[in-house]
Amino acid sequence: MSQSTDATGTTRRRFTKIRAILAGGLVLGVGAAITLAVWNDSEFATGQFAAGNFGIEGSADGNTFSDHADEANAASLNFQVDADALSPDDSVYAGFAVQLVAGSDYAANVTISQDDSAAPAGTTTSYVYTTTATCNATAFASGTDTDVSMFALSAPTTPTYVCFQVTADDSLEQGATGNITWTFAAESTTTL
Repeated sequence: MSQSTDATGTTRRRFTKIRAILAGGLVLGVGAAITLAVWNDSEFATGQFAAGNFGIEGSADGNTFSDHADEANAASLNFQVDADALSPDDSVYAGFAVQLVAGSDYAANVTISQDDSAAPAGTTTSYVYTTTATCNATAFASGTDTDVSMFALSAPTTPTYVCFQVTADDSLEQGATGNITWTFAAESTTTL
């Protein structure tokens, strides 16, 4: 065989090998692309969220409830007629009812506090829990939990009734005026 024939044959074999390698790589690349497409998979999850409802409202008559959200908008308690003309040893009474708002999703613990810094000198105040909106000397005498400043609300629109008593003593000065403010602070507890 001549040397040029060997060179041509070697060149052809190399060319054939290169084509075979390129063809194999092309097939392998196509196969890999198909394999990747077959093995792709996805999962998705989503959640919807919304806040629950919670709130309390009060009523000075035990029937008509509304929100009294701050001291500037405090409910006016309906003390007896003589509340504006107290004399020593007088006691006057007024009730207040507190309930969870309709649609509340949580129960509540409610703490009562009072600010009597502007009260007329010579007056003291106390309160009891009663079973009805009626608040007078008889209801006060039969009330309960006089030493407990916290109560629970466990169902919407089911009120707790509080009966307040303000009593004047001998140190009450003629013409004295003032006010007492009670705060009902509610904290949510268990889901209803």
